[in-house]
Amino acid sequence: MKKLAYRSVSALTGMAGGYLSGVIFKQVWKTVAGKDDAPQASSREYGWGEVLLAAAVQGAIFGVVKAALDRATAQSIENATGT
Repeated sequence: MKKLAYRSVSALTGMAGGYLSGVIFKQVWKTVAGKDDAPQASSREYGWGEVLLAAAVQGAIFGVVKAALDRATAQSIENATGT
């Protein structure tokens, strides 16, 4: 039962984390690059450097948000269930 609760909560926090990391990335990109939208890999108007930089920043933000939410979820479940 505890495993099922963890998986359910983990799935929800995963979805929330994806959304949250997208919002954070858009704000960071807007601040750093001064543009509303990040470059798409298939867009001709951006060079390799800008596309790869955007992907690296987006990946780093996603990784940090995911790790933070996974850790918080695990601790919350542990506090609630004792395991």
